[in-house]
Amino acid sequence: MATTTATLALSSPDLVGDALALNTSKACYKAGTTIGLDQSTGLARVYLTATTNVDIITVPGAVWAGKNAKVYIANLSTVDSEFIIVTKGGNVIGRLYAGDWMWMPMEQKAAHLSDVEIAPNVASGMWVEYMMVHEGVVLTTSADS
Repeated sequence: MATTTATLALSSPDLVGDALALNTSKACYKAGTTIGLDQSTGLARVYLTATTNVDIITVPGAVWAGKNAKVYIANLSTVDSEFIIVTKGGNVIGRLYAGDWMWMPMEQKAAHLSDVEIAPNVASGMWVEYMMVHEGVVLTTSADS
């Protein structure tokens, strides 16, 4: 059985007036269980050279409804002014500037209503990496041959 654990360490010498050190971790489970997420899209990297939206996580439809998933996206640019706009189902989640990353839960609804898209602010070329960790899909027809 797979075990996937997300860990966050946040520190600052003066963010709240004193030193801050926050460390937390969480095992990622299948919906409503204590069984670990055991599927992934694999870690992918894409080099973006246009400012149009790119669909990086496509939800195939009701076969994922009610399933648990987590999405990781990172802007690998080193140019401070370069960012990507992240949207989910057509709604803007936010911007990831150079070196920024995000980890978010993924609600998988009807096809394309949950797709995750990114759009860079420059067409000069930018590397982005992404992955979805999930619990798999339920096939609605037999695949026997």
